[in-house]
Amino acid sequence: MPAQTPSRPRGLRRLLPAPLLSALLFLSWLMLNQTLSVGHLLIAAVLALAVPAYTLRFSPDRPLLRHWPVAMRLTVTVLRDIVVSNIDVARRVLGPESALQPRFVWVPLDVQTPHAIVALAGIITLTPGTLSSELTDDHRFLLVHALHCTDEAALVADIKARYEAPLLEILG
Repeated sequence: MPAQTPSRPRGLRRLLPAPLLSALLFLSWLMLNQTLSVGHLLIAAVLALAVPAYTLRFSPDRPLLRHWPVAMRLTVTVLRDIVVSNIDVARRVLGPESALQPRFVWVPLDVQTPHAIVALAGIITLTPGTLSSELTDDHRFLLVHALHCTDEAALVADIKARYEAPLLEILG
């Protein structure tokens, strides 16, 4: 007889296959519409139940998130970097052209799972001034375009320390 996870009963797992996603969808709908009317509460509940149930078949190998404190620290780091990078990019773009030194840099990857690679590429792309542009066929290198890069090794070390190392702990 297969072992079941003791955290949630089987029926509840079927109804809420991704409880965090359901909660985020529910809250997002209400925040976007800025109302707590009965109609919007019902729509939010339907979306929160239907979307995860429908999309579950597209990702049968869902990642197991480990080390929630590390995930929260990574989230804070990314949000802070987005704000700081926005200011830096605006200053460079509005300043003299010599303030820009664009460059493509290959970043060697230690993360190997598809979810971790996608998360890293997304974080890099979300951060103003950098963009993930290509992944090698063997998934060992990610090509990153930086709007301003004077030291490739420093950029690679920064990406690996700030984003990849926490992702390795969170997603493996």
